[in-house]
Amino acid sequence: MHAFDILGDPVRRRILEMLAEGEHTAGEITSVIQNQFGISQPAVSQHLRVLRDGGFAYVRADGTRRLYTVSSRPLQEVDTWLRRFRHLWDQPLDALETELARGMRERGARAGNTQGSTVDEGPPVRKEEP
Repeated sequence: MHAFDILGDPVRRRILEMLAEGEHTAGEITSVIQNQFGISQPAVSQHLRVLRDGGFAYVRADGTRRLYTVSSRPLQEVDTWLRRFRHLWDQPLDALETELARGMRERGARAGNTQGSTVDEGPPVRKEEP
């Protein structure tokens, strides 16, 4: 199964989001996924198997519990594939960052210039000497 086929499913993406936060038991994953997606325990187990078989998750036994962790290798492969497209959003995001910085500088400059301000700052506050 191709990485994007695996990542294309919202349940599997949610499981990976959980695993990105740290190791989780199969029971913890099942509980969250059942609550959020309303699917059965066997369906959650099937999604976990797809993630394991696709190399996106590792499982280890701890007594009777199964602990899952995320594997970064397939995600790195996805990132490598996406690099050829990154220029499509990096440049517009860089331009947005520049405009936001310019706007903040202009607001800062206006805040420093109180002459002609239309903002009502209220009456002046008097300091009382002790």
